[in-house]
Amino acid sequence: MKFVDEAKIRVEGGKGGNGCISFLRLKYMPFGGPDGGDGGDGGSVWAVADANLNTLADFRYTRLFKAQPGVNGQGSNCTGAAGADLDIRVPLGTRIFDDGTEELIGELTRDGQRVKVAQGGSRGLGNPHFKSSVNRTPYKATKGSPGDVRELRLELSLMADVGLLGLPNAGKSTLLASVSAARPKIADYPFTTLYPQPGVVAVGPSRSFVMVDIPGLIEGAAEGAGLGIRFLKHLQRTRLMLHLVDVMPPDGSDIVANIRTINAELKAFSDELAAREQWLVFNKIDVMPEAEWQALVKQALKKLRWKGRWFAISAASHAGCDELAEAAMQWVETHAPSATPTLSAEASAPVAATPVKRNRAAPRRTSAEPVPNKDLGRNVTRSTRARRSKASKRPLD
Repeated sequence: MKFVDEAKIRVEGGKGGNGCISFLRLKYMPFGGPDGGDGGDGGSVWAVADANLNTLADFRYTRLFKAQPGVNGQGSNCTGAAGADLDIRVPLGTRIFDDGTEELIGELTRDGQRVKVAQGGSRGLGNPHFKSSVNRTPYKATKGSPGDVRELRLELSLMADVGLLGLPNAGKSTLLASVSAARPKIADYPFTTLYPQPGVVAVGPSRSFVMVDIPGLIEGAAEGAGLGIRFLKHLQRTRLMLHLVDVMPPDGSDIVANIRTINAELKAFSDELAAREQWLVFNKIDVMPEAEWQALVKQALKKLRWKGRWFAISAASHAGCDELAEAAMQWVETHAPSATPTLSAEASAPVAATPVKRNRAAPRRTSAEPVPNKDLGRNVTRSTRARRSKASKRPLD
């Protein structure tokens, strides 16, 4: 299925049901009065995150989503049924914008998360609501209000732990295919990858992370050159970026200049993205002797004054890929977002349960014990109350 990360749809909330004008007419009730029921509320439209979806391709064919309208009220004070809500399933990482005002309506990042995108209409009122002392037969009822109608723009940003970036033909797709079960398109020409390609990297039992391959960037991408900024937004969902560098570019360019070009595009797109954790990964070390690529890498790190982590690998021969995957896995585990709020030491300390002691010295209540009598305003014994009850039931002389 073709990857689609942008879509425009139209959503309409259900119309509310109309109120009813009706009067009770029975044989022995000539003045029965109004009995028109209210209408039902219209259904609303909700966007629901679904972890089983990974693209917005379904919205290429279905663009109109209408919730069910409410049922009109009927006689005998019968209220119309409310319209059913409509759920629109979208993948995780979907951002919903109002296409007219550019307002961000919501962002779905958790499975099952719901955002209301169109409110259903309110119900109409039946004629009993307009009955008064001077108007016993109101011929008036209100209509249900229409639901919200909105033009929405859906933008999908893939959620991944690790993102791959670099110039075209830097070996990003080859690395993803080497460490995961993903099979992205690999060829010897630029812009082979046209759509982001995610893959799950399994490092060991119950240890894995998601890696996404981003199409290659070139100078001026932040202004629309090449594939433009369409795929730069996917890097905003990643926590760690692996910057792949070809140690022997086919065009003979300087690798230091190539690294600075990519980082300049990241900064032009977003300062927050440029400041995110980034590792340099020198790829294709199998095309030259070890001494040459080591000297080349050492010189590049010195010119860049690089203080972060770096790796030297060959995605084609799988050299160094396992070490890179293990280091990325450890980083992801170390920087995993906290699922539950951290409690203070005082709040998290267990509280000892205090046993409830029964007062064994308290005597049990006997039948002759005084019992409060609210009617008499004084205490009487149970036997006295019983005698008075029997006396009250005697027949009068």
